[in-house]
Amino acid sequence: MIKADYHLHSSFSADSDTPMEEMIKQGIRAGLTHMCFTEHNDYDYPVSESSPAGFWDLNPGAYLYDFLKLREKYADQITLCFGVELGLQPHLSRKNAAFAKEHDYDFIIGSSHICNGKDPYWSSFYEGRAQEEAYLEYFESILENLKVYSNFDIYGHLDYVVRYGPAKDEGYSYEAYRDIFDQILEKIISMGKGIEINTAGLARGLREPNPCVGVLKRYRELGGEIITTGSDAHNPKQIAFAFDRAADILKDCGFQYYTTFEKRSPSFHKL
Repeated sequence: MIKADYHLHSSFSADSDTPMEEMIKQGIRAGLTHMCFTEHNDYDYPVSESSPAGFWDLNPGAYLYDFLKLREKYADQITLCFGVELGLQPHLSRKNAAFAKEHDYDFIIGSSHICNGKDPYWSSFYEGRAQEEAYLEYFESILENLKVYSNFDIYGHLDYVVRYGPAKDEGYSYEAYRDIFDQILEKIISMGKGIEINTAGLARGLREPNPCVGVLKRYRELGGEIITTGSDAHNPKQIAFAFDRAADILKDCGFQYYTTFEKRSPSFHKL
């Protein structure tokens, strides 16, 4: 029922080594009609031995060059869209805005990967405090980003942090963070932006996608309609992962449509 994967990474992202063409071929085999590549661009990612300075900076020119060749090659088999996943941090608002204007992207995901100088992927983000405190700090950082940056179409994996916490999503729910989530969702809706249902958490053993079902349901209750579907795949095996379950979840939350973007303009598809 869901024929579009709008969160995909290839070897143009620092954390994938899969050629873009391999991803496209698998998408076609999986029966997709639309694929949007959303390669990472994370300015000011903390420098370490495994991620030297600039490691997470995208080369959009090289990316676009290969993308255009492959879009033409597979034009009669699938619609391919040119996107980016911007790593948002409040101090980067101007730099990210300039980056977003350099090329004519079809779709831009705004995501929080770094929270106050640390990636929640690292165990050090949780050390010396309760998991609940770390999660709240992450959610509060999303709201700070929303106050200063708007050039995106949807906010990615709103509860990304629960993928990596010591207890993952055990004891976690929308209700436990209702106040901050309502502020986030109301702000996103007021900006005319959307969110995604991201199935990568399911692939990692979580009970629910990112964000969790409670957040998805509350977004719809508040009037949110723009919702894209993404596997966050970094290799062919992950493409369109659990999209049948994602469709059921969206229907149960009250959605009738999922969204695709071309030239930054949304289209709605019946579930």
